[in-house]
Amino acid sequence: MAYDVARIRGLIPSLGDGWIHLDPQAGMQIPDAVSRTVSTAFRNAAGSAAGRHISNRRSAGILDDARTAIADVVGGDPAAVVLGPSRAVLLAWLAESLSPRLGLGTGMVLSRLDDEANVAPWLRVASRYGAQVRWAEVEIETCDMPAWQYEELITPTTRLVALSAASSIVGSAPDVRAVSDLIHDVGGLMVVDAAGAAPYAHLDMSDLGADIVTIDAAAWGGPQIGALVFADPAHLDRVPAMSLDAQARGPERLEVGGHQYALLAGVTTSIDFLAALDDEATGTRRERLEVSISSMQHYQDKLFDRLLRQLDSLSGVMVFGRASSRVPTISFTIDGVPADKIAAHLADRRIATVASARGTSRLLDSLGVSDEGGAVSVGLAPYTTAFEIDQLVRELRNF
Repeated sequence: MAYDVARIRGLIPSLGDGWIHLDPQAGMQIPDAVSRTVSTAFRNAAGSAAGRHISNRRSAGILDDARTAIADVVGGDPAAVVLGPSRAVLLAWLAESLSPRLGLGTGMVLSRLDDEANVAPWLRVASRYGAQVRWAEVEIETCDMPAWQYEELITPTTRLVALSAASSIVGSAPDVRAVSDLIHDVGGLMVVDAAGAAPYAHLDMSDLGADIVTIDAAAWGGPQIGALVFADPAHLDRVPAMSLDAQARGPERLEVGGHQYALLAGVTTSIDFLAALDDEATGTRRERLEVSISSMQHYQDKLFDRLLRQLDSLSGVMVFGRASSRVPTISFTIDGVPADKIAAHLADRRIATVASARGTSRLLDSLGVSDEGGAVSVGLAPYTTAFEIDQLVRELRNF
């Protein structure tokens, strides 16, 4: 494996701003190649893929390429890739589309681990149509999401489970496949939010057992574009359409409004960038993604162990996120100090983190952390260095 963090950092111009970026939850820094691709596409593509002009054909090609690239990320079929402005918007459209099957006498299981994007749309539908909502809870000490609880939560009337593949707040990565098997036994759908996992793990829809996966390109340094990927392309023609086009077929049935073709071009380039993190990776893009992400994981595992050891050595610091299976993000508190004050102190020293407050994270609210002033979340990125980890801890020690 050849993971050269210095080479990777040299490809991302914003890293020259003097800041330490430990806030991937807010979107990873954008590679120069992505910015250039978007700029070029704005000049050369049209606002529509329909038509015979060369710019229309370029737009059609960009759309096809983006569907194929997203499919490579999750091991899906390009014909089953729905594209939109963000995963939050797409999940809202999906919930509306699936609402006819979520009425009185049915149920759904949501998770305290999930971001609001994979919670709020389902709650709105349940409130409107009468579906019963049950909640899966995390273990307080580790933030693990035990799969065994779903044996009781899922009943013969459960129609849907929505679950994150990895938390962007505490890093916990549940056993999604075990839950998928349980919901499929009663004929329900498994909706997996993989936005928090995609930057860190090699995803495979079939291994997850997911019927629908959602991801967001901004999570790995791409433009603000989200995607839903269905396991079965034929399923798209069986759900009620949300499109304004009465003749829409396949993915277009859940694509409301037009596409931002320049941003879609950037999505493909951002995935190619991920696939080239290990400059010795060869083969198809899907194969290169697996090699590159494995190399990145090996690099980040050492950094994350370093971060945890140093945080554990600090007096008054409490770390949330010690699940047995996880991605490299955590949250922490300092006794008696509100999260926004900690984040402001770090920002004054050019260290970017994410501070939570009451209402911004159901998970932290359920753990009681929000009552004590919230928590600060930090995460690793492909460009994070040991020096940056040490600098964060040094500032916390001097706080």
